[in-house]
Amino acid sequence: MVDVSGSLHRRGGDFVPPLDEDGDVYRRRILVRSLDEHTVVSELEDDFHHFVVTLRHDERRVTAVTNESHRWPWATCPAASAHLDRLAGMALTTRFTAAARYTSAHENCTHQFDAASHAVTHAAWGRAVRQYDIEVGALLRADGPRHTRLWVDGTLALDWVLQAGRGPAEPLPAPYGDGPWKGGFMRWADDTLDPEPAETAIALRRACDIGMGRGMPLDDLAVASELLPGMNGVCYSMQSGVAPDGVRNSGSIRDFAGHPELLCTPPDTPRPPILATTLG
Repeated sequence: MVDVSGSLHRRGGDFVPPLDEDGDVYRRRILVRSLDEHTVVSELEDDFHHFVVTLRHDERRVTAVTNESHRWPWATCPAASAHLDRLAGMALTTRFTAAARYTSAHENCTHQFDAASHAVTHAAWGRAVRQYDIEVGALLRADGPRHTRLWVDGTLALDWVLQAGRGPAEPLPAPYGDGPWKGGFMRWADDTLDPEPAETAIALRRACDIGMGRGMPLDDLAVASELLPGMNGVCYSMQSGVAPDGVRNSGSIRDFAGHPELLCTPPDTPRPPILATTLG
């Protein structure tokens, strides 16, 4: 097993510049590690989710993908991992969106799918460890623009300024402003940018949407179908035939704003307090 413990960044002061541990922020960490020459573990944790995807490969193609679900918003989310089986046989590639040619992102759990896609590119690059940390200001509770930042292996890589309901509050740094904010940013990034900056931008763009949930009273919902038709088909649990069975996993939201060191720690490690889900 590859020892990557010395490469991990946990606390705010481990980062350059430091994380904003005093701010009202949503956090997401994606920690991707090579356990051996044929096994990659991709772990994704944020306020709402905690999934661990294990990808096995023969150095040319994916041979198997499995997922462990540790925290999820809807009762149906863990079952989505069956769709990751379709990635077996795909060629390793540094292009993040390539997995969508083998299994539809909309038929998967978005976050399991992203973790698997990061695992594919990690195997293709032959890396030992890669860590993405993302910080999104709680836009729904803000009275103005907020910074949305992404660190790669502890160093700031992207800093965008957003405002609730508007997306970018000022032009994104070049070349990211050339892409459509809605309706195709991820495909644009992978088609236009080099593989590594494309993957980084895609990771931040995804978090911009998910981070909007910080402060929403999501536990007031009883079942996923209450979000239809507005979110119909966006992921496995929002498929019209699945959503009625998606009972809300109430009390599963956690507040990592001041506790970044607890992200992607073993599942039996205590998590921070439940996040208050109000807009007031």
